[in-house]
Parts: sequence; C-alpha cells; structure tokens
Amino acid sequence: MAKYSVNNHSVENIISWINSGEIAIPEMQRPFVWEASKVRDLMDSLYKGYPVGYIIIWKNPDVKLKDGTFSNGKKIVIDGQQRITALTAAITGQEVVNQEYKKIPIKISFNPFDEKFEVCNPALEKDSKYINDISEVFKPDFNCFNFAIQYGNQNDSNPSDINNTLVKLKGILGNSIGVIELNQELDIETVTDIFIRINSKGTVLSQADFAMSKISSNEKYGGDIIRKTIDYFCHLNQRPMDLETIKSNDQEFAKLDEFNKIQWITDNTDDIYSPTYTDILRVAFTSQFHRGKLSDLVNLLSGRNFETRDYEEEIAEKSYDRLHDGVLKFINTEIY
Repeated sequence: MAKYSVNNHSVENIISWINSGEIAIPEMQRPFVWEASKVRDLMDSLYKGYPVGYIIIWKNPDVKLKDGTFSNGKKIVIDGQQRITALTAAITGQEVVNQEYKKIPIKISFNPFDEKFEVCNPALEKDSKYINDISEVFKPDFNCFNFAIQYGNQNDSNPSDINNTLVKLKGILGNSIGVIELNQELDIETVTDIFIRINSKGTVLSQADFAMSKISSNEKYGGDIIRKTIDYFCHLNQRPMDLETIKSNDQEFAKLDEFNKIQWITDNTDDIYSPTYTDILRVAFTSQFHRGKLSDLVNLLSGRNFETRDYEEEIAEKSYDRLHDGVLKFINTEIY
C-alpha cells in the first residue's frame, strides 16, 4: 500500500490553503532565510512554466471532539516551507520576518516589455518600464487592459502586447505545483525516514523539527504561543539586542506574560550554556510527561490515546497545557 499520494495543485489553491489556515506554515512567522534573488527566480520559473519541485505535506490526524464529532487535521508542510513562504510573499504582498526578526516585504519587480523579473530596488522604482511590485498585479481589482494603455503611452509600447503579457503573468496563479501528501496514519519515525531519503540536499530533519511544526499548528490550545516562547527565548539568548525589534514586530505576544518571563535572558551574561529549542522541548517533555521520545509528544499533542489508538480532543488539550507548563519551568531564571 502506498504511503503517499501525489497530486498537482494550482498556485492559487496553495495560497488559499495558507490564507484559510488549512496548511500550517510556521515559517510565515519565523525567520525567512531565502535571498530575495531566489524569490525572483522562483517567480520567473513559474512564469515560464518550468517545474519548481514538489511540496511535501503530512496531514494531522482527525481528532474526536467532546461532542463526538471529528475535527479535520491541518496539513503540516514537511518540505517546501521556504518556497511556499516565497510564493505568498511575492504574490500577496505579505511581509516575512527576516533573521533579525524584522518584518520586511519582498518586492519582485517585472518589466512587461521584455518579460524580465528583478528584485525591486530604488533604481527600478524610478524606471517606468518596471512594475515595482508584482503583488499589485495579482490584486482582484487590478485591470490589465487599463494598465496596458497607460504603460504603452509612457513607454511607447503596444498596449495589446503589454496586456497579453500581464494576462500571462496573472496566469501564474493557475500554474501547477506538485504536492506529495503523506498518509496521516504514518508515525513520525516513518515520516522522518521518508524526508531524509527524498531530500536531495541530505538535510536532516529532526523529530524536534516535526514537534515544533506540530506545536505551532494548533492555535486553539496555544501552540503558537508555546512555539514563540521557545523561539524568542533561544533567539534573545544569542541576540539580546533584538528585544525591542521583537517587541515591535510582535506586539500581541509582547503583551503576554510569556514574553515578560523570557525578557530576563537579555541581561544574562553567562555564556556557559546556550539552550537550543531541542533542549527546551526535550526537558519540558520529559519532566512533564515522563517519556523520552519526541515522537510520543507529537502523538499526544495530536490527542493520541495509546490504549484505544484513537485521537481525542481532551488528550490534545491537556497535552498542550502540560507542555506549556514545562516550557515555563525551563525558562525560569531560578534554574540558570
């Protein structure tokens, strides 16, 4: 029996999954590491109809709710996070968070006369031949015909040709991207093995990576808060100067008690030990659940009842609460 299915989905569908929350993309709130030039090249490949690789997703199990009904699980992106983030940023104009935790736009410019993509810069912004930000073209109220007439007058171009090019650009939304969906029945060890085998760069995705993606995918029980607490704590331990940037960038989290409890790390001068998010996860999980395998954590956060093998909402809720308590105990100043 195949452990996966392969389908083609349009760019528009994939973006709609993200906007609706059907796909959990924690990277939209975490540092984006691609250079802007890679985003440009991705858009150019889609425009030319070139293949841009596969996205691999793993569907969370459906959870039995307290009223007896079932809640459909979200899809977690196992491979392709940066590519999806790049697509969403370039096409919808959504800002990303860079490695200094600053929100920035990624503006990709386009010259409809010679059909050339570039990363937007001050020089291009002054060049009438370039559309400064292609996300404007993808807005529902953008009128290709009217723009083509204005562009043609400014640049001595045939409006009909420009209109055809703009229609082709908007056609990117209809282009297909391959999506490999791993069966939700697969356990985390199998999913990890699959990822390592098919990843051409040999990147090792740890079970802690899976656990962090799982945690952030559940806002109902505060998983997003747990992940931010871990992420920001580790980041501020390395770069305390980014405190004000994080506070400005994530004002909602800055109002929470969790943020108050991690700020002390910016005054810490002890460099003997710098915990990673894997360290925090393992200690918090082991101390609260008395288990050692992070795969068990993923199952518990999914609501797994190890006796019945069902997935129950009550177990998921309690597991997030216990993990939250374990993380807060780890970041307590008294243990450092």
